[in-house]
Amino acid sequence: MKDWLVYGIGFLAQLMFSSRLIIQWLRSEKAKEVKTPTIFWKLSLLGAIFFFIYGYLRDDIAIMIGQALIYAVYFRNLQLKGHWKDSNIFLKVAVIVSPILITLYMVFFATLDWSKLFHGENLALWIVLMGIIGQIIYTGRFIYQWYYSEKNQESTLPKTFWIISLTGSAIIFTYAIFRKDPVLLSAHFFGAIIYIRNLIIIAKGKES
Repeated sequence: MKDWLVYGIGFLAQLMFSSRLIIQWLRSEKAKEVKTPTIFWKLSLLGAIFFFIYGYLRDDIAIMIGQALIYAVYFRNLQLKGHWKDSNIFLKVAVIVSPILITLYMVFFATLDWSKLFHGENLALWIVLMGIIGQIIYTGRFIYQWYYSEKNQESTLPKTFWIISLTGSAIIFTYAIFRKDPVLLSAHFFGAIIYIRNLIIIAKGKES
């Protein structure tokens, strides 16, 4: 597949991820406290589908692992918000059918070269492992957020979520430099700004 099309899929996914953060940030600025709008989780689900495909096309196992692990958490948060049942039918179909189609394709049609996944584009194994660790930490933010939300029976983004986001993002940004991946570089550069801003909003909220 042509590089411009592969990167186009990656940037489309990041556009969805960035949009969810911008919407979340703007609503938090307006409320003077961290908010978690429903659209955040809808965009997360759609973005995860496209970003997994991008990871597959780029032979990037770190991206694939991260998106596969976190998909159910996005879905659960949408349920906790009480907005899954009244979601648009097209969103429901995309969220349910896409993972099934991707799985069927990978099982029956894809020819995955696992050695290439761990040594893609002549990368050293330690660089690939750094990317996987970064994705696990970055994904772990939503595992923590899921636990926190289930405990409180309310979908929210606590302070620790943003700290883990910043930590994982820094590792993935470093990995992206070695990987020469413009999608990851741009996403985690701008994402870090919003993570820091949310931490500032939380700190100011506690002070007041």
